[in-house]
Formats: sequence, structure tokens, C-alpha cells
Amino acid sequence: MPDQSLPEAPTPEAGTPDAATAVTRSTKARAPKTPAPKTPAPAGESSRQPASADSPAKDLTRRRLLGASGLVLGTAGAAAGYAAAPAQATPLSSVGAGQAMFHVKHQPGITQGLQARGHLVAFDLAAGAGRKEAAALLRRWSETARRLMAGEAAAHDDTDVARDAGPSSLTVTFGFGSSFFTRTGLEKQRPVALDPLPAFSSDHLDATRSNGDLWVQIGADDALVAFHALRAIQKDAGSAAKVRWQMNGFNRTPGATAHPMTARNLMGQMDGTRNPKPDESDFDQRIFVPADSGKDPAWMANGSYAVVRRIRMLLDDWEKLSLKAQEQVIGRRKADGAALSGGTETTEMDLEKTDANGDLVVPINAHARITRPDQNGGAAMLRRPFSYHDGIDPDGTPDAGLLFVCWQADPLRGFVTVQRKLDRGDALSQYIRHESSGLFAVPGGAAEGEYVGQRLLEA
Repeated sequence: MPDQSLPEAPTPEAGTPDAATAVTRSTKARAPKTPAPKTPAPAGESSRQPASADSPAKDLTRRRLLGASGLVLGTAGAAAGYAAAPAQATPLSSVGAGQAMFHVKHQPGITQGLQARGHLVAFDLAAGAGRKEAAALLRRWSETARRLMAGEAAAHDDTDVARDAGPSSLTVTFGFGSSFFTRTGLEKQRPVALDPLPAFSSDHLDATRSNGDLWVQIGADDALVAFHALRAIQKDAGSAAKVRWQMNGFNRTPGATAHPMTARNLMGQMDGTRNPKPDESDFDQRIFVPADSGKDPAWMANGSYAVVRRIRMLLDDWEKLSLKAQEQVIGRRKADGAALSGGTETTEMDLEKTDANGDLVVPINAHARITRPDQNGGAAMLRRPFSYHDGIDPDGTPDAGLLFVCWQADPLRGFVTVQRKLDRGDALSQYIRHESSGLFAVPGGAAEGEYVGQRLLEA
């Protein structure tokens, strides 16, 4: 799990419709009401007045029903029993208002912040289904994704699961596995980058939960909105494709922390500190396929390659380690994510610093040291994972860990380069196990009037 990051609490992009909407809704939700002057109650009567439809007491009841906790309520007399939220906290009332756009240069679900709930699903085309059926399926899926991401109902047989919610930053992302090109007779259009990933020493892969013809990533900041999209996508598959495998994950809910910060994984570590940032000059070069790539087919312009790995964390073994031992394995302080060489989370790691005994402060096999781009010829990838917990095994050990999803313009230069380095001596490797794997070509976003993959399927 390379040491990189994305903001945990997404905010609407400037210039998008939801940017102003979210601010307006959030401001309205927090605007204090001015209570009417109270008349002293006659002797012998309670000083509490009945709650009118617009009274603070009624407003407090509504907010309790919404599950507010630790958030400023913003209504007179409603503060009892609640702690005021820090100024930068995201009010829960604004979570549903977030909206990602479907018709964009790069498919949604790549550069957006981590989402609270996610589903990863792989499909195989049904026997006899080919290019024609695949094109019709992608057309249906694209229209459904567009509607649901806008907070609308599905075009047909909507389940009403998300009827009461806003878009909740829903994203739906589509990709193609290597086998898709054989099934559709498009072998000549298959990117070289989809060649199988090499084997690694930490691999214990289950073939039934790996790869697939088609891959769909669903993310949202509300569990029901995410599930609603999952069911709609599954229903749209109809007789054209069947589910090969499905994995369900989660992250911290936006607004749960005082301010946006690097996410923590199930080991309690900040996970993703050195993720490439969109404002870096070489971000697009590392993450997205350029239009004039030369080595990628034209239909992959503005797309990216997703490596998907289900990584089990051996939590019982990990939690037996002392805090100091855990920090030595990672190379960073658990409390704030700062490198063991000192400073804050964003302070550059001093790889040469030694302690009084002359030992390296950041151990030579520390995970954070090994995964640094400058230790891997500049190799980098954009990590956008979900945690998962699928219950307890018969022997009592938790089936929990990371649904690792990383994005790069070239998986051989990105994931493979870093994972090979980890394979040669990462201290974290004895506490994790890679149990499934997939590599998918994710084309660029669909333009207005297009569906995802149209430039491949109708070339």
C-alpha cells in the first residue's frame, strides 16, 4: 500500500453547479433563527411553551432525526447537549448536495476526494454477447450513471432507495479488462498496458475474484445512494453480462473530522500522505493517457489504468505490535503522519538522519521510505482506496483490509515498479496479503451525447 493521499472530505469544484448550491444550502442550514419575544408564564404554569412548526424545539427534533452529532445546530436555544462544530467542519446537511459531473474530460471517480461508501464490481459478458451487446450495455450504463449522479431517478423501474437523498457526490466509473477485447473481437484495440501483471511474493490470489471483462466503480457519501446505483447498474446488465465479483468498502464520512485530512486505514495509520496532487505540474502526465500517447490506442485519450487489489490486513498480528514498532514498520508517526525524521505530515522525509546510536531514524525497510517516488525512478500513482470488513473467518480472524485502487498513465511504470520494490523487503509485507487483483483500461470521459467507450466500440 504505497504511501500516498487524497483529501478525505471532498468539496465541490469551482465552476460546477453544485459549488454554489452546496454553499447556499449549507448557509441556509446553519443560519440562526431569531426567536420571538417570550411572555412570562403565569404563576403555577410551566415556563416551557409549546413548540410551533418553526420553533427551536421543533427544529432540534428534526435535526435529531437527521442524526446530528457534535455539530452546531444554529438555532436559538438548541445548543444544549451538543458541542459546537469547528469552523471548517462540513455540516451533514450539505453532504447530500454534493454533485459530480458525468460529462467531463476524465471519467468521474478518479480525482474526486475519498467517498464514504463504495462498491467495486466486475462483470463478464454473457455467452454469445459480443461487440453489439457491449455497446448497448455501455449506452444504458452511461445514461443511468448520468441520471443518478444528477440526483435523478433511473429511467426505468427505479427502486426508490435513494428517493429522499441528493446526489451525495455519487460517481460511477467504467473500465475494460483484457478479456473484453477478445470477447468483442477488438483485439487490435487492446492496449499493451493491459498485459497481465507479474506475480508478487505477497500474492495469494483468488482467480474467481480477480479480473473480469468489465469493471464498475461506484462511490458516494451516502450508503443508500451508493447501493441504489449498484442495483441500477446490475439491473441494466440484463442478459448481456453477469456479475463476476463484487466488493464493498467504506471510508470516513465527510464532516466526521474537524477539518479535511489524510484518511486512516484499518491499521490506524494515515494512508496516502504522498499522493500526487492535481495542482502538480506533472500530475496529468503521471495519471492520464495523453491524446498523442503513441503507445496507447486513440480511444484511451484522457483515460487512465486502474489496478484493483483486495489486500487483507492481518490485524491480529499488527495489533500485537507496540506503537513504536508499528511506526518503525511504516516510517511515520501514527498520531499525525509525520515522518520519523521529524516535522509535520508534509515535511520532507530525511532519509539519511540517524539517532544517537548511528541507526537510521527511518528504517531501511520502512514502507514510507520504499514507496517514495524518488526511490522508484519517479514512479507514482494516484491511490483512491476503500477499507473493507467482511466479517470473521471460522478461525476467528477478521476478514478486513483495503480495497486498493490506484490510477496511472502506465501501470508498468506506476504500480508494477513500486510493488516490485516492496516485494524485495517491505517491513509491512508480513502484515498484509494480496487476495485478488485486476487491471482495467478506463477510457476518458464521455462528451455530451456520447456514452463511455463509444470511441472504442463504434470505431
